[in-house]
Amino acid sequence: MRSLIIFLTPLLLLSLLAGFQPQDQPLALTAETSVAEVLEALGETPAQHRVKTDIAGVSVEVGRQLVHEGIAPYPDGEGNTRRQSKHFVCTSCHNTVKEDPDLRYADPEARLTYVAEKNIPFLPGTTLYGVVNRKTYYNGDYEKKYGDLVRPARNDLRGAIALCATECAQGRALADWEMESILAYLWTIDLKLGDLSLPASSLSTIEDAAMGKGDKKSAAALVNSYFLDHSPATFLLPPPDRIAGYEEEGDPMKGALVYQQSCLHCHGERRYSFFNLDESTYSLSFLAKHFPQYSRYSSYQVLRYGTSPSPGKRAYMPHYTEERMSNQQVEDLRAFLNKGGS
Repeated sequence: MRSLIIFLTPLLLLSLLAGFQPQDQPLALTAETSVAEVLEALGETPAQHRVKTDIAGVSVEVGRQLVHEGIAPYPDGEGNTRRQSKHFVCTSCHNTVKEDPDLRYADPEARLTYVAEKNIPFLPGTTLYGVVNRKTYYNGDYEKKYGDLVRPARNDLRGAIALCATECAQGRALADWEMESILAYLWTIDLKLGDLSLPASSLSTIEDAAMGKGDKKSAAALVNSYFLDHSPATFLLPPPDRIAGYEEEGDPMKGALVYQQSCLHCHGERRYSFFNLDESTYSLSFLAKHFPQYSRYSSYQVLRYGTSPSPGKRAYMPHYTEERMSNQQVEDLRAFLNKGGS
């Protein structure tokens, strides 16, 4: 509990200090200032998924362990929880760091370049970094996949986490203290002003408004314009002719990045899959051979449809939406495999 209180204190201090800020002194905003705190100072309603601190056992560290390891100690110290999922952890499909160079766009081409430079996985799920700053979840075409299950998750981060735990991760439901611990951890990886690449003129406008010297509503809108408050999702189909492929011409060098940052993240040494891949000629030629086929080993098939859980084998592969991997990148991957597997 102490770690959680320590984490939440800066938000309370900001509110107090804002009230006593000398009117002739600019509000000090730094690269590490929380975007949520700034928006609240500008009059926006605090998020409904603020941590419930009255629940016993809530801990930032417990939340971190659940997200990264899928298991954590019980609050009473009597051993560890049962693993949340036998198949996945949150980081199987989601990063926990910034993954887009410009947070205004869900651009897979720019993302691949960025994550490759920083050696970050290129994953089917949107990063959890800044998830507390979003307003909606399971957007776009995800309703086609999950149907009515999306309704309690669309506008509620707790509902989205619950859906991910039981459906996406094929695991058990979370206890209240686990849910709040995960939220406590997620609030430590919220967006900071430095993530938004705000120009100096915009930062000055925001500072003035926070001091009461400008239009707070307009300043809040300015802050919000520098990041997406949702993660768009558009489902795509494989090409009508899988031998011909998509219209785009593949680039094997970019395809190598897709293979290294995406395919090997899950399949390398069977990290999250029974299907093992490596950088051997055998792996590359196998995928190249099956790429245009209608089988579970076809990359066109699994990238656009994923695979389904089945009795006795509930681990599955989630598919990539348009915003997470473009048709161009699929063709880049095919070009790389064809070149490496020949």
